[in-house]
Amino acid sequence: MNRLASATSPYLLQHAGNPVDWWPWSPEALAEAKRRDVPILLSIGYAACHWCHVMAHESFEDPETAALMNEHFVNIKVDREERPDIDAVYMTATQAMTGQGGWPMTCFLTPEGEPFHCGTYYPPAPRHGMPSFKQLLVAVAQAWAERPGELREGAGKIVSHLAEQTGPLRESTVDDETLARAVTKLAGEADREHGGFGGAPKFPPSMVLEFLLRHYERTGSREALSLVESTAEAMARGGIYDQLAGGFARYSVDEAWVVPHFEKMLYDNALLLRVYAHLSRRTDSALARRVAGETAEFLLRDLRTAEGGFAASLDADTEGVEGLTYVWTPAQLAEVLGPDDGAWAAELFGVTPEGTFEYGASTLRLPEDPADPARWLRVQARLLDARSRRPQPARDDKVIAAWNGLAITALAEAGVALERPEWVDAAAAAAGLVLDRHLVDGRLRRSSRDGAVGDAAGVLEDYGCLAEGLLALHQATGEPVWLTRATGLLDTALARFAGEEPGVFYDTADDAEALVQRPADPTDNASPSGASALAGALLTASALAGPEQTSRYRDACERAISRAGMLAARVPRFAGHWLTAAEALRSGPVQVAVVGPDAATRSDLHVEAARAVPGGAVVLAGSPEATGVPLLADRPLVDGGPAAYVCRGYVCERPVTTAGELVAALAS
Repeated sequence: MNRLASATSPYLLQHAGNPVDWWPWSPEALAEAKRRDVPILLSIGYAACHWCHVMAHESFEDPETAALMNEHFVNIKVDREERPDIDAVYMTATQAMTGQGGWPMTCFLTPEGEPFHCGTYYPPAPRHGMPSFKQLLVAVAQAWAERPGELREGAGKIVSHLAEQTGPLRESTVDDETLARAVTKLAGEADREHGGFGGAPKFPPSMVLEFLLRHYERTGSREALSLVESTAEAMARGGIYDQLAGGFARYSVDEAWVVPHFEKMLYDNALLLRVYAHLSRRTDSALARRVAGETAEFLLRDLRTAEGGFAASLDADTEGVEGLTYVWTPAQLAEVLGPDDGAWAAELFGVTPEGTFEYGASTLRLPEDPADPARWLRVQARLLDARSRRPQPARDDKVIAAWNGLAITALAEAGVALERPEWVDAAAAAAGLVLDRHLVDGRLRRSSRDGAVGDAAGVLEDYGCLAEGLLALHQATGEPVWLTRATGLLDTALARFAGEEPGVFYDTADDAEALVQRPADPTDNASPSGASALAGALLTASALAGPEQTSRYRDACERAISRAGMLAARVPRFAGHWLTAAEALRSGPVQVAVVGPDAATRSDLHVEAARAVPGGAVVLAGSPEATGVPLLADRPLVDGGPAAYVCRGYVCERPVTTAGELVAALAS
């Protein structure tokens, strides 16, 4: 019996019609494996995953394969986005056993949940030295029947080994030298021809770019800024960016950003919106400003749910074909635009008869800005209209607390910096939804769908990312409720996720479901690690909260960052969010309190502050009499008029009353 029909996860629902007797992860599933004395076949993936769809079609929809699975295993299907704790445990095991990881992830476990064989995608027939999935099923079933004790013993050793290898990082200093060395190491790994770091496949290094931009602001490093500008432009002009509708795909399969893996994830676009808005503010780049605006509009148009939250992703496939919605041939361009505009668009976008993708089709790139902007806007609109009539990729419309936190932060910050108040309003609506639906008895739940909250408990990244988003809203709106709700989340995180050693945080709470290992992954990958997200939020809160909380939050942040020094020094590409928090910490962080009798009188100073402050700074405007807004307390008007107070850490300068004085104070 397939037990996925009542799931809230779109990924699990994709498998509800399989002939496999799927279980969701549950104590009942593990109990069933113990009752039958058979291994668990754990399959982990997510809704937008292309190869997850391929394996589902080839194997999980095949009655013969399903019969083997049902006879010999208890089969459990997990959405990695809904249960990142389970994914983290078994991804660590998969990487340890095979040297690599990815999705779909396929793990064979003892009835107690201990892994003894792990892999990723398996084909329906032997291929390139890889056994077929059915061959693997038969081999594992036979091994369990003949030598279960040996497999159990090996699984126990694997779990013990993982526990030894994944303990807390030792404390190490993250100082100016550490940050400068990280820049040097990143420069050595940079692709000077195509932008980005390393080779193919190439992922958007959003958090690394944010760190480099903050480092440039603090130190004036032209090397750091050059790495940001070259990578940001290469991505924005490549096929990884949707040149018609905005928004970035998950990654590029080639080193030149030409052909993307077409799924669009909320977390990528939220993080990249923040980077491009920040770059636009710092350099007045028209390209960065345009991409920030288009990415924000993509979030609002294509990922916003009816309840006001943001959906997790758009699929890589359309009707089972990857990229079907997005790619073009010269003939298709001419059919929509006519021969003249079609030929012009083909040259503009790099669409060739040979194609850059598959079957003679091409992704759209924009190597340079069109010389005729009016023609470009007309062509763009007509192509987008034609594309909208094509079959569209499915949307995974579950609302993830952490990823919505990233979107709230980006929209609130970009809305203020680029003077788009409607983005701030959208961020506030999303925050209201998550707090209303996901916060149950004072604790966060990980996900919801159609307004109904799921059962999975929130993990550390949910608390850290959402708290950061609420703090961004507090700054953008001046409303004290967002600060109160953010500090409530941080207090829960400090109480429930901290380890015994100072600065150590686990990804799951102390009262969460016990897995074979309590995950505590410090690395920043596609999104911030739970610990780095919490550290960043704690630092922001330390600059916004009242005196009784400031020292506690700052101390907790400093201790957490001290655990990331080795990671930042050795593999800075996987410590991007740690490094952004460390840069803000080295800068103070900068705090700007703008006071005035009313919004109109303080507007000029507020706008200048939002434009001129470095990343990681806090800026808040309001009345000096505002209640529940500690940053404005004891900061009076100057001669009855507006004023700005600039502080760094615990040191404040004299108030300034003009935009020019404010810029000078921030530059000093």
